[in-house]
Amino acid sequence: MISIDIDIAQKFIDESELSLSRDKCENALLHLKNKTGPGSEWLGWRDLMKSPNDALLEEIDSLGRKIRKEADIFIVCGIGGSYLGAKAVIDALSPNFGNKGPEILYAGHHMGGKYLNELLDYITTPKADGSSKSVFVNVISKSGSTLETALSFRMIRQTLDEMYGDDSDHRIICTTSEEGGVLNTLIEEKKYRKFVIPDNVGGRFSVLTPVGLIPISVAGIDIKTLFYGAVSAYKKYESDPEEVLSYAAVRRTLHEKEITIDIFSCFEPELTSFGGWIQQLLGESEGKEGKGIFPAVAAFSTDLHSLGQFIQEGTRSLMETFLIVDSPTSSLKVNEMPGNHDNLNYLSGKSFHDINTKARIGTIQAHKDGNVPIIKITLERLSAETIGGLIYFFEFFTGVFVYSLDLNPFNQPGVEDYKKAMYRLLGKE
Repeated sequence: MISIDIDIAQKFIDESELSLSRDKCENALLHLKNKTGPGSEWLGWRDLMKSPNDALLEEIDSLGRKIRKEADIFIVCGIGGSYLGAKAVIDALSPNFGNKGPEILYAGHHMGGKYLNELLDYITTPKADGSSKSVFVNVISKSGSTLETALSFRMIRQTLDEMYGDDSDHRIICTTSEEGGVLNTLIEEKKYRKFVIPDNVGGRFSVLTPVGLIPISVAGIDIKTLFYGAVSAYKKYESDPEEVLSYAAVRRTLHEKEITIDIFSCFEPELTSFGGWIQQLLGESEGKEGKGIFPAVAAFSTDLHSLGQFIQEGTRSLMETFLIVDSPTSSLKVNEMPGNHDNLNYLSGKSFHDINTKARIGTIQAHKDGNVPIIKITLERLSAETIGGLIYFFEFFTGVFVYSLDLNPFNQPGVEDYKKAMYRLLGKE
């Protein structure tokens, strides 16, 4: 289902260096499994795989089907891990155009007034037949007080109250902590429907909780298959973690050799948002105490016409991780044109998948020749099952890799620093 190829990257390191990293990664794996490392109270995402909650999956699936029938627009209101995982899965598995069901929109992930103002105008503008749009919102925040999300939710909530009156309450779903926090006060007063974020699961590891599963279900994606794809990956790596250890050891060795940037590249546009989820997962987990490899995202072949030059010949401080889909995602083939005015008839009859594959192979060869260490992660196909497996793979890998750097993978002290400075400037007590 998922395969890892580290051959090209290994050519940039020697066996003695790799052996030291391998020992560190094996020790990190033990800390992860035995819950003996720092932040081990945040390992609930592994417990979810060990004991799946089928009743909760059924409840979310039922809610998703109901909203799909009733809604024209579904707003996901959250920031960071509260929306990136859902967006990654939805973008990977939904049609690019004309998807049946509600339009999925995002709010609360920044404080741009123009965006929010236009969003509010859009949801309140009547449909072509003059009727009001049917709007639902899922606000996602453990504390309920994260400023970006709380501000957007305040404005959206008021708008829904004006649009629907008392009927607005059933259109708001809250995903938050079991107890405490601003949202729970509102839930008690308004009787909003509530789903719980497990106390032992941090935001960037929460996509397989109600945080991600509710929006994904509303988008029409089979969350049971997604979840059990992750469960299958959990079982696989519990019994045989070799691929994860090899990947982590190579990446750690490159880190020790002062590789400072890891570009997650893909030739499937559908996986660009998945790269964004990886970027947060790794960025917040490993970027501490002057350590870590900066995770960047490149969508090829588009970014070959912008970043490609730098990757090929710029500062040699980067590595590249390719996300590859093996099976075709489309059967589209190049047509033959009389006159061949564009000189493309040599491609007639070839599939776009085959052309894209050749572009990827050529790019990997060129970047290898440009002295870029490359790792290839290949999915058998693009499906709910394989994406679920890929989610767990990267969560598991992140824990092992970051522990191998002698860091806590599950805190984010730097994020709290910016919040303190921002609130002070805004005059909050």
